[in-house]
Amino acid sequence: MDDLAEAIRNRQAILFAGAGVSMTVGLPSWRTLTEHIAQELHIDGEDLAETEVNHLTLAEYYRLTKGSIGPLRSWMDRKWTLPDEQLKASRVHALICELDFPIIYTTNFDRNLEAAFSLHGKPFVKIVDAKDIARIRDGVPQIVKYHGDFDDDQSIVIAETDYLDRLSFESPLDIKFRSDALGKTILFVGYSLTDLNIRFLLHRLWKTWKGSGFEKDRPPSYVFMLRPNPVEQAVLEQWGLRVLTEPDCAPENALEMFLDKLCRTVSAKADAGER
Repeated sequence: MDDLAEAIRNRQAILFAGAGVSMTVGLPSWRTLTEHIAQELHIDGEDLAETEVNHLTLAEYYRLTKGSIGPLRSWMDRKWTLPDEQLKASRVHALICELDFPIIYTTNFDRNLEAAFSLHGKPFVKIVDAKDIARIRDGVPQIVKYHGDFDDDQSIVIAETDYLDRLSFESPLDIKFRSDALGKTILFVGYSLTDLNIRFLLHRLWKTWKGSGFEKDRPPSYVFMLRPNPVEQAVLEQWGLRVLTEPDCAPENALEMFLDKLCRTVSAKADAGER
């Protein structure tokens, strides 16, 4: 953890936060979303359970049936928004604010990360599309909504076509990520890494460095996993990612414990540097 803490202290690290961060404060899972779509479209739950249809395909069918994703986005916005008191009590969100990453990418649509920054008195710039990139200011943390934001239906990557379109990795946010990631350490938290979009992103980043001929100069990057998994670890390490876990901690508390340890390590390094 020392190398990661040093990169954070030097403001040379990017956080990439997934659904697991939101689920630590009780937000619904993708399974809940799937069940809601099925109920709204009058699809029998038993019939759905017998198929291999995932939330991406189901959301695609929803959009075809309803004409837009708007009503689903409205339901998600209501369910995924937390009261300030509950969010302020979230230790995970407080630790993310305290770690003070200069750039945070998130695949979460909800506004809870931005709300946590506001509640903890930290300024930020929210980036959803190309026009927002022009709003970047030196010294102000960026929160990049990589899969879109509830404020803009068109930005949300939730249906199968959305994901397939993003696999080209040529949108303004993709280009920005490649630029940011090439020179900085990345820490991925809150992912099961079953997300094909994210796995392909990690693979593309590895291929970029490998093709450059300077792979040995790549800044180290890390993935935090709730449980040790030797299969995942072997694949990710092949792509140049170091896997971090809290094996002696219950999965529901693991992310908080990891971030707490990381925060204390960064503080200790800062104190040692001042001496």
